[in-house]
Amino acid sequence: MSETKYLETHEWYIVDGDNVTVGISDYAQGELGDIVFVTLPEVGQEFSKGDAIVEVEATKTVAEAYAPMNCVITEVNSALETEPELINNDPVGEGWMVKAEIKEMDDSGMSYQQYESFIS
Repeated sequence: MSETKYLETHEWYIVDGDNVTVGISDYAQGELGDIVFVTLPEVGQEFSKGDAIVEVEATKTVAEAYAPMNCVITEVNSALETEPELINNDPVGEGWMVKAEIKEMDDSGMSYQQYESFIS
C-alpha cells in the first residue's frame, strides 16, 4: 500500500496495486461544514483525471470530488448514503468515497507535508 497523496482540489487518494481509493481531505470536510448528502457514482462508471466523481452536499455549500487519475469505479462507500457524516468524522478512513481500477496511472499528488504547506 502506498502513502496517502493529496490533490490541490482537496481529495486524498491511496494507490494499492492497480486500484485507488479516493475521498476528500480533513481540511475540505472542515471547510464544507456538516455533510448532509452524498451522490456517489455507479460501479462500472469510467472517469478521466479531473472529472467530478462524487457530489457532496453540506450545510454551507455543494462541492464535488474529482478523479485523481483515469479510472473505473469498482466500489462505492454505500454507508455514506445513510451516514454522510462519516466524511466529517473520519474523512481519510471510514469516510472514503470510491474505490476504482486505475486505467492510467498518475501519481502526481502531494505528500501530506506538501499538502499542509499548500493549504496554509
